[in-house]
Amino acid sequence: MDRVFKALADTTRRRLLDRLHEHNGQTLGELCEHFAMTRQSVTQHLSVLEAANLVGTLRRGREKLHYLNPVPLHEIQERWIDKFERPRLSALGAVKRRAEEAMADKPSFVYVTYIASTPEKVWEALTDADLTAAYWGHRNVSDWQVGSRWEHVRTDGSGVADVVGRVIESEPPKRLVATWAAPDDEGREDRHSRVTFEIRPHEDIVRLTVIHEDLNDEGERGDVAYGWPAVLSNLKSLLETGRTMPQAPWQVPGR
Repeated sequence: MDRVFKALADTTRRRLLDRLHEHNGQTLGELCEHFAMTRQSVTQHLSVLEAANLVGTLRRGREKLHYLNPVPLHEIQERWIDKFERPRLSALGAVKRRAEEAMADKPSFVYVTYIASTPEKVWEALTDADLTAAYWGHRNVSDWQVGSRWEHVRTDGSGVADVVGRVIESEPPKRLVATWAAPDDEGREDRHSRVTFEIRPHEDIVRLTVIHEDLNDEGERGDVAYGWPAVLSNLKSLLETGRTMPQAPWQVPGR
């Protein structure tokens, strides 16, 4: 958390986050257009933001795209803002607003978090029905083979699934890709979004990247912006401490 506060202390770095909030998924060249400084200086500021996990990157062909990652801001909100019942503090307004890019050829949302765990345990936490029930409030049910159906089932005993989809890619413990749809829209591919989980070792911890793309409308985008940071924070807490945070079950991202 010290790295986050240090990164936010600089005006230029805050402006970079503002630019990504306005237009997520920008290249270095696009960001440099808004700053009267050398590419090297902008690169150095972006490196500080990446080290603080406030910015995530994704390669698309030869381009390196930069995305605002709101997870650390969400964690600050939980620790320092919600605790003192000041959820509308303007300095953390970005936590409550979506960080998205409207262009169809770029991921709509990219979230990155670092977890003191192993790739195998992170994979298990994403695919084991009992574990997802513990931190998500829903059971992710599937055999997780390519082409298989999966369901995001409520834990109240009703058996109701709030999200359904198909497994597109499954490479344990590195990568999982699945479609994401409301049960009523299961037969309408044009209403399906897609979620990608990328799990990579990072020194002695794990870097988990969640990419949610092909969203349908403003309501879905708002749910995703609220839902994923909360889900990832609770997942991180469970794997690192063995306990989930004392809050109500999470709203389903994208629903």
